[in-house]
Amino acid sequence: MAATWKGALTFGLVSVQIQLSPAARTERISFNQLHKVCHSRLRQPLFCPTCNRMVERNEIEKGYEYEKDQYLLFTEEELDKVEPESARVMEILEFVKLQEIDPLYFDASYYATAEPASAKGYQLLKEAMLKSGHAGIAKVTMHNREYIVIIRARAEGLTIHTMFYQNEIRQPVEAGGDKFEIRDQERTLALQLVESLSAPFQPEKYHDQYQEGLRMLIEAKAKDEDVVVAPTVSKPTTSPDLLSALKQSLAQKGPRPEKKSLLRVVPKGERPAAAPAPAEAPKKSRRKVG
Repeated sequence: MAATWKGALTFGLVSVQIQLSPAARTERISFNQLHKVCHSRLRQPLFCPTCNRMVERNEIEKGYEYEKDQYLLFTEEELDKVEPESARVMEILEFVKLQEIDPLYFDASYYATAEPASAKGYQLLKEAMLKSGHAGIAKVTMHNREYIVIIRARAEGLTIHTMFYQNEIRQPVEAGGDKFEIRDQERTLALQLVESLSAPFQPEKYHDQYQEGLRMLIEAKAKDEDVVVAPTVSKPTTSPDLLSALKQSLAQKGPRPEKKSLLRVVPKGERPAAAPAPAEAPKKSRRKVG
């Protein structure tokens, strides 16, 4: 995988040559747009309305619209002139306690790997950060903007997290509604419910069921089969009373497993059998006392 950024990571007078590569990527199935008449894939050509013709890539230049249909033109050389030092050097400006950082600021994540000649300095920085519990604050320029980043140490190495600037964080929308009072019993039950649903974080347990459904649909269509939703037994609705809802939730002990997909592949035109109706609970007999 090609490096996203290469340069020096510095703290004090220590310099470590590193390169960044994405730590995660979104995986999703994408569909192409086809012409409904002939099923040909549609393309988005570069078209100039003034010259009334298609434009090649080597004819493109960058412009900033400062007024309606009025542009300032820039060359790559001019844009390179204004690149800050952080385009080549990621200097740690300060260290902060990791728990002080609100996760709301986190954006994208990258692995930082050291060049062979800088392995010792890299390891030294990682061990010092792990032992102190601190994270580094630095700046780096890539993708045509300067980012503030958090440098975090893990047992496997250093990770870099680009962050939103303060002015990019939106204010939360205040919740409306009538005034209410939370009773002590409700607080106690809510805490018990949180504790009953607690479990070690295991991200491998969770899956994108929508993407799995799309993949199932594609495979079924390629085999001239159908994907149908299996019928389910209706479940009781949530209780409108908060206290009752808390009590009923606590009765369902333990963390909730991820819901299984209800999609099934069947031969074309076939439908799954209806789900059996839930058995009614036997009515309790009442003895008349008199």
